[in-house]
Amino acid sequence: MRLLIVEDEKRLAVSLARGLTAEGFAVDVVHDGLEGLHRASEGGYDLVILDIMLPGMSGYRVCSNLRAAGHEVPILMLTAKDGEYDEAEGLDTGADDYLTKPFSYVVLVARVRALLRRRGAGTAAPVLTVGSLRIDTAARRVIRGEDEVALTAKEFAVLEQLALRAGQVVSKAEILEHVWDFAYDGDPNIVEVYISTLRRKLGATAIRTVRGAGYRLEAA
Repeated sequence: MRLLIVEDEKRLAVSLARGLTAEGFAVDVVHDGLEGLHRASEGGYDLVILDIMLPGMSGYRVCSNLRAAGHEVPILMLTAKDGEYDEAEGLDTGADDYLTKPFSYVVLVARVRALLRRRGAGTAAPVLTVGSLRIDTAARRVIRGEDEVALTAKEFAVLEQLALRAGQVVSKAEILEHVWDFAYDGDPNIVEVYISTLRRKLGATAIRTVRGAGYRLEAA
């Protein structure tokens, strides 16, 4: 899943991005409200982490403009302020949750996952079943037959993208876009490395290579 962080405290933004990337998310970061509004308006994000005190445009205005334009992406607001009025104002503009600085990183991740689960409720089953594979997207667990398969965060993210379109071809570019991010400029063959690892753990025939097109997860 792809997250957008709009935060002008660069050290905090970088720290959050590194942590969330390690959790398996693809993360983009901007430091200005206007740029944040532009990027979020383009769509493609599953959640926005939005600071309130921003240069160019406040987080309140970014949030209200997104909602006025019909964008329903979950928004988690961050602020150094506190008090009921500030929280009410943030929620009244359309934010889904609110976290006051300083905050626990563990709490932030829990809030992010809760918002993503809430967004997915009613639109996608939290457990994806493909043949003998059961992929619990909420608990981030993979069961093959009766056995649990231990996957890293990135391995799980690649498998999840394939499982969401099981039986269909998913291109290498699509996997890079959803599991890494727009700014990834490393070796695109990193996808092949993760596909190879997943085959070792799930079975050689679980993921088919469609030459020149991508990969397909098939029911065993």
